[in-house]
Amino acid sequence: MDVISVRTPGLGDATYLLTHEGQGVLVDPQRDIERFTSLADEQGVQIRFALETHLHNDYVSGGPDVARATGAELVLPAAAGAAYPHTQAFHLEDLDGGNGLVIRPIHTPGHTPEHTSYLVLIDGEPVALFSGGSLLVGSAGRPDLLGMPRARSLAIAQYGSVNRLAQLPDEVGLFPTHGEGSFCTVTGAGRTTSTIGMEKQSNPVLAHADAESFVAAQLAELQPYPAYYRHMGPANTLGVPPRATTEIRRSNAEEVADLLAREEIQVVDIRPRADVAGGALPGSTAIELSESFGTWLGWVLEYDKPVSLVANPDQDITEAVVQLARIGKDDVCCTVSPLPEDAATDSYASVQLPEFLEQLEADGAQLLDVRSPSEFASQSVPGSIHRYLPDLFSQGIPAALDPARPVLVACGSGYRAAIAASLLRRSGYTPVALATGGIGDILAASARTAA
Repeated sequence: MDVISVRTPGLGDATYLLTHEGQGVLVDPQRDIERFTSLADEQGVQIRFALETHLHNDYVSGGPDVARATGAELVLPAAAGAAYPHTQAFHLEDLDGGNGLVIRPIHTPGHTPEHTSYLVLIDGEPVALFSGGSLLVGSAGRPDLLGMPRARSLAIAQYGSVNRLAQLPDEVGLFPTHGEGSFCTVTGAGRTTSTIGMEKQSNPVLAHADAESFVAAQLAELQPYPAYYRHMGPANTLGVPPRATTEIRRSNAEEVADLLAREEIQVVDIRPRADVAGGALPGSTAIELSESFGTWLGWVLEYDKPVSLVANPDQDITEAVVQLARIGKDDVCCTVSPLPEDAATDSYASVQLPEFLEQLEADGAQLLDVRSPSEFASQSVPGSIHRYLPDLFSQGIPAALDPARPVLVACGSGYRAAIAASLLRRSGYTPVALATGGIGDILAASARTAA
């Protein structure tokens, strides 16, 4: 038996392919299933089961597509209530894969009510646990994604679930879906797999003496999660059509600008932030293509409105489209690549740390910090104005910012500052974004100056 991990860094998730005697078990796949079917072919295995641990909140499941493409048996928790063909996984009712392979569902509510983990047995011996969003490496799945009114009861259920899993033999491998970078974890989950024994020694969620202390810790450490999550539950319950793989239509700047002016689309500029600062289509939003591109777009823009992408010729537009498809956004209507030199554009200042510090030290300087609440609480520049990047889009620009004066914008690395600067620019402000580096660098430079 072997377990191969396929990570999706932008989501902070892992999909697993278990191989045994020519058969494969695929766990929690995303919608771009070619990654997984190709891997199965490379390993020389036929996918026997496609297992879903829960109705995912952070992406559209690829399980139904895998089942359609390969003939695999799609397995969902019995309480999922999904409206498409699948096998219901009931607590402790084994699924026989043949050749000594058995999949044992274990109902582990907490992250979601229906959540089910899967224990793999080979010739009767437990060897691996696919824990989804229940017991994670160094953490546990958050209980509030269905709303705070249900968070406490789900946290109580999660306490029972993680401690139930901790009773498995120490040598059983632990393979969680959510990991480092996932917004589905309560605290920073570990990036790797583990074993039950290692988690019993080091995971703080297993150190609580009772349910009440566990619940208090779970609910005290919750951080914001992407706005698009609210669309994932319905999509994974009702099902969605297979992902479109046709090439996106090429357009021109004039057509896109016209559609934008008529508010029929949203224009997203995926070029490097320095290029966007130098000139972008008026009204566009800058979200540089990266591993987390899809997550940020789904968080700050309207989910149900089509998008057009502006890219450089050397950028991978397909990667951007795939990331959006993972969160159910199949409405990329067209692309512009390259942006013509004679296109009507506007720009903003994007500067490195020395120049940023000079402007910050000027009289009347105003600094906007767009990091998360936890980042701001851990360290901040005195006198700065804080508004988390997603809140900047949903709640508006802070009234304390004076549009008549430049607005210095910083985050942790420059990525989120560029997104914020594009919103400020189209809202009539004069942003000055810290291109690389962030608040930590500003504070370190200030400390050196003071010394």
